[in-house]
Amino acid sequence: MPSITCPYCFARVPAERIAFRCAGSPGRGPGCAPRLDTELAVYTGSPAAASLPPVFDPPDGGRLGMGRGAQRRAACPECGQNTARRVCPECHNPLPGAYCETPGKIVALVGAKNSGKSTYIAVLLHELSHRIGAELGTSLVACDDRTIERYKRDFHRPLFGDRRLLPATASAVTTPRDPLVYLLTRTRRRRMRQQDMSLTLVLFDTAGEDLRSRDVTDLHLRYLAAADAIIFLVDPLELTGGGDPDGDPINVIARVTDLLRAGRDVPHGRKLPVPAAVALTKIDALPLDGALQQNRALPAVLDLNDREAVHEQVRALLYDWQAGELDRYLGHEYADYGLFGVSALGGVPRDGAVGTGGIRPYRVEDPLLWLLHQFGMLSGAR
Repeated sequence: MPSITCPYCFARVPAERIAFRCAGSPGRGPGCAPRLDTELAVYTGSPAAASLPPVFDPPDGGRLGMGRGAQRRAACPECGQNTARRVCPECHNPLPGAYCETPGKIVALVGAKNSGKSTYIAVLLHELSHRIGAELGTSLVACDDRTIERYKRDFHRPLFGDRRLLPATASAVTTPRDPLVYLLTRTRRRRMRQQDMSLTLVLFDTAGEDLRSRDVTDLHLRYLAAADAIIFLVDPLELTGGGDPDGDPINVIARVTDLLRAGRDVPHGRKLPVPAAVALTKIDALPLDGALQQNRALPAVLDLNDREAVHEQVRALLYDWQAGELDRYLGHEYADYGLFGVSALGGVPRDGAVGTGGIRPYRVEDPLLWLLHQFGMLSGAR
């Protein structure tokens, strides 16, 4: 039975249970008037933003006209108007059509405080829309208006427009946030034919405070249990120890790993099947040589030689810094993990602003290219 994971409340929903929202009344025409949507009001915490036409279940449980997945349109049982507005039956958030009909992959991005999560998201999405998108021949399209507005307001405008550093992510306890939901599409040539491949990326940046205890994690980060892949961001300076134990990278990763096991009912002793990318951030501030000092040699594919060389170099750095326990832990817990080094800004910021050299991202795409290879959307070559 096909199903999807809601990118907002992360409930697992059978395709035939996807609900609909009435299209409403365009002026004086027929259609249902707005009313309080209790489920959506609870999710957003704002009754004022939840005055909308009603939600209704698909007719006959969604069996009619379902085809390969959920049906695309239904008639409102109250006013008879046809609507294509699909919503999650649990939280009543809108489910973009592209999300309902493509294989969604939830990529969870986590890291302790000051690991640079927000900056990394801002630069990664910018690169996917420009340089990396052109290299791979991909298109990246926001799946809803909230994603468009939030990216512009919280990420692109302050960093790329005002050239200001992004503030630390606020805790979900005080500032509820919507995930950023994007449809990534790529055309691959297979057996002399072109094939369009799409997946949905759901990026939810977590605050360091939300990873300080297992209780808070369970309450506010349910999306981790639904994640198809994890990107852990690690500030190299935190690996030396001596700071807050709750913010130690291995403690953060261990708490997230426990949640992943609970969400998938994977007992200890068995490795998690979720690919885990662990990236050292701000590597521009480190004296580096070898693979981390070089650009990828092969475009539009995963350069497997480069991938192995970077993994081994970062692994050696961990042991040099007396942080080899992190590598051993990942090897015990995950069936497949990769080590990376990235720099979102490419230079040291000055007084809360981007440095004089501008934003010069370095290898920010590497973790995602590896995940695209894991998902079958990107070939590997040596």
